[in-house]
Amino acid sequence: MRRYGKNPDEDDIRSRPNPKGNRPRTNIRPKHEDAAEGMVLTVDRGRLTCLVGDTVVLAMKARELGRKAAVVGDQVMLVGDLSGKKDTLARIVRIEKRRSVLRRTADDDDPFERVVVANADQLAVVTALADPEPRPRLIDRCLVAAFDAGLEPLLILTKSDLASAAGLLETYRPLGIRYVVTRRDELATGEAADRVREYLEGRMTAFVGHSGVGKTTLVNALVPDDRRRTTGQVNAVTGRGRHTTTSALALPLEKVDGWVIDTPGIRSFGLHHVDPSRVILAFPDLVPGTENCPRGCSHDEPDCALDAWVAEGHADPSRLDSLRRLLSTRERREGD
Repeated sequence: MRRYGKNPDEDDIRSRPNPKGNRPRTNIRPKHEDAAEGMVLTVDRGRLTCLVGDTVVLAMKARELGRKAAVVGDQVMLVGDLSGKKDTLARIVRIEKRRSVLRRTADDDDPFERVVVANADQLAVVTALADPEPRPRLIDRCLVAAFDAGLEPLLILTKSDLASAAGLLETYRPLGIRYVVTRRDELATGEAADRVREYLEGRMTAFVGHSGVGKTTLVNALVPDDRRRTTGQVNAVTGRGRHTTTSALALPLEKVDGWVIDTPGIRSFGLHHVDPSRVILAFPDLVPGTENCPRGCSHDEPDCALDAWVAEGHADPSRLDSLRRLLSTRERREGD
């Protein structure tokens, strides 16, 4: 039996009404030409605090961004209520291209990358010389991540009144890394913050370090108007500090132009995402010596051309030793 006659018209065709009254789906997305530019200051449970001009705005991510997530340091475009008033919410509709991305994984076997911060220029690795004891392997891992991300590393050694910095500085001397050594009493006078601030001017600097080293205390001294909770005491049994920073937070520097990003204390810094071939780029004096290396050379094998090149006097042997130490750190545990 035919449902319609020979010449059905529109009146003969019955259509089911849309019970929800939704508009038809479309792949065309609005361009948001009126969106305002801002920077992500911190992220907390799906809500992002952004700075738009001089106004701090609470925002959420637009559904059209899909699984792409914004992180601290991201430059984003926002629409909606940008007044910053209580109980208002803006919407992030676009994440701008990142200049740099600092990543880490939970461990070397974990393929899931975690973006720590975006658009940083510098990575300040903070470590105490005592209470808790320094962990050189963890420092090495942070340096590898910095070199891989194209960030300039800065080594900040705290609590020099408890132990000498000479031994640790000698370890990293061949790398040519800039460093600052501070004492605990200098934090109260502001002298420590003044010396560190000289290396931060005009940059966005991410601070990393394991708990108890004085990282957040130093950040508080650099940004006294917006203090974070101070570091907790070091556990007498484990020798490790308590986490007092639970989320990354970008803060403007006092007295000079620049930003600091305080990150949660880390217990490990996985390097599963790092391509060893990129680490050599942080050693420009060694790069020419790799021209005769075999394809896929790890720079730590018998056929590596760097051995002969360094032996001919083209570079300091300690630089090659440092490169290989950093490359091998991916195979070690942080506590070794």
